[in-house]
Amino acid sequence: MLDRKPMQLRLPPEMKAWIKAQSQKNGSSQNSEVIRAVRDRMERIEDQAAT
Repeated sequence: MLDRKPMQLRLPPEMKAWIKAQSQKNGSSQNSEVIRAVRDRMERIEDQAAT
């Protein structure tokens, strides 16, 4: 089982609204949208480092 620790995240209102809209559009949770965004960023950075 994964060991997941809660993390409080403070976002500007426009970011919070965007995440909420994305979650509704994709039928997912806001938490999932934050994870998706961070993973996308991680992959881009790793891809840049590999080239």
